[in-house]
Amino acid sequence: MSSQAIVELKGVNKSYGENHVVKDLNLTINEGEFLSVLGPSGCGKTTTLRMIAGFEQQTSGTILVEGEPVEDKEPFERNVNTVFQSYALFPHMTVYENVAFGLKMKRVARNAIKERVQEALTLVQLEGFEKRLPLQLSGGQKQRVAIARAIINQPRVLLLDEPLGALDLKLRKQMQLELKRLQKRLGITFVYVTHDQEEALTMSDRIAVMHEGILDQLDTPNRIYDFPATRFVADFIGESNIFDGLAEPQEGGTISVVTETGRVLCRGTSGFTAGEQVQLSVRPEKLRFAPEPKEGFELQGTVRENIFVGTFIKSILLLSNGQEVALTSLSGQPIPEVDACCYLFWEPEDAVILHAHSQEVWSTIANVDLSDFTPEASA
Repeated sequence: MSSQAIVELKGVNKSYGENHVVKDLNLTINEGEFLSVLGPSGCGKTTTLRMIAGFEQQTSGTILVEGEPVEDKEPFERNVNTVFQSYALFPHMTVYENVAFGLKMKRVARNAIKERVQEALTLVQLEGFEKRLPLQLSGGQKQRVAIARAIINQPRVLLLDEPLGALDLKLRKQMQLELKRLQKRLGITFVYVTHDQEEALTMSDRIAVMHEGILDQLDTPNRIYDFPATRFVADFIGESNIFDGLAEPQEGGTISVVTETGRVLCRGTSGFTAGEQVQLSVRPEKLRFAPEPKEGFELQGTVRENIFVGTFIKSILLLSNGQEVALTSLSGQPIPEVDACCYLFWEPEDAVILHAHSQEVWSTIANVDLSDFTPEASA
């Protein structure tokens, strides 16, 4: 994978009236990489894709493809192609005619069209389907036709807007692997929009996590999972136990965090001050239990239930403040008994410490002088 930028978004904003959908987005997409844009509905990910494709015009900022601004270019003038969730196949055309359509519009020679259509259908494993109509195809086959129609134009960038969303779970997982293999084989840059965390983790070289129009984190799947940059990323990607508390930096890079239910430990970087509000993120598979407290940890919980989830057991524990936490153990490993009380701990390096966004609000409230405040004055 090249580190050379092929798509760049610089200070891009998109508003619909007063609705600010994409906010000051800076994003560099490298040549030949598989980048997933991940986030919940309404976070701005599809709008971002449509702006790159040219179906939406940014309100401000610059979008460059291969180093050239594309604001004044029509979608067909940009060296990108888009695959939609709805497939957008022509129902009256055969598979061959659907795939060949773009080349016919460009008046490519008939022999060249035939050769390139066959190459594209071979790549998506649809040899022998040339004469079938979309009505005669399964969902996965229709998706392959849509992809073949996109790659036949040999774009530098392929934009995919939740292309597997209409498929059942088993076929979706199969197509994820096929798409990843196809991308590596072609060497085309894939920009893939999805709300499915597992899909993004499985397929991507890097993931751009968006939340309320803002790019929260851009990194590799491993780092996104192991080192979330914000509480939203920690909570949205996979499953995480979040603890609120106050930081007490110790010697040697360890931070003791005073939570509502007791002290815990983590490894911290510089930048955390004594008494600062922080949040800890601990993945369920990193959580451990013991009948006695471990040094530095005071969390105690009661086991509410153990849930069998195939290859692992998920234990749900209730802390004294009413917070539920999840602990997972591989099948065959010891698990805590239901209704038992046990102490929770983890390796300090397995907890991710985050600055709490509420710190500024908390400080403001703490500094407000309420001595002259009365209910009558506020009425």
